Amino acid sequence: MDPCINSVKFEHVLIDGGSSIDILFCNSLPTLKLTPAQLKPYEAQFRGILPGQSSIPLTHITLSVQFRMPDHSRTEFVNFVVTNFDGTYHAILGCPSLAKFMAVPHYSYLVLKMPTENGVLTIRGNIYTAYTCEEESFKITKAIDLSIWMAESVSQAAQAPSDQLKLHEQQTPRKNIKSKEHKEVQLVDGDPEKTALIGANLDAK
Repeated sequence: MDPCINSVKFEHVLIDGGSSIDILFCNSLPTLKLTPAQLKPYEAQFRGILPGQSSIPLTHITLSVQFRMPDHSRTEFVNFVVTNFDGTYHAILGCPSLAKFMAVPHYSYLVLKMPTENGVLTIRGNIYTAYTCEEESFKITKAIDLSIWMAESVSQAAQAPSDQLKLHEQQTPRKNIKSKEHKEVQLVDGDPEKTALIGANLDAK
């Protein structure tokens, strides 16, 4: 939706009506040139960004957010929670922002509408940018799921008894026994392990 956050235009901003907070990812801080003194401590946890895990934000900060078109614009102050990890997006604008802007999103058409003094402001998203961000999010989610699974496997292996971690020795395949008095006959076609010894001088019938 390309809003301006603190007068800086960001291309990768997700409008998420299902999010109860507004999120600013830490990879956006250098662009905004924020100093540590401007950030305030934040102790609460939130879920839903990293799969299966809760996250503890670094800080929170209130910044101006502006949606604008050549003929009109609208600006509101948004209280962002700053994450302690990077994301494919620069920020996520959730329910608090939508309520402040009195905005109505249409996710299928990537359109956001809000009232202004000069009429309805219509913002259109970029389909290619949205697809690229979603594809990257899937890759990150898959990598996180794999790392969580590996960590759980290592933890379970550390708790397992040592005798369960030993590999069973494989039995050496039985060698064919050649003798003048006996011969080895394969009982099942295609399975050389299932054999029997019979007399070498027996009648074929």
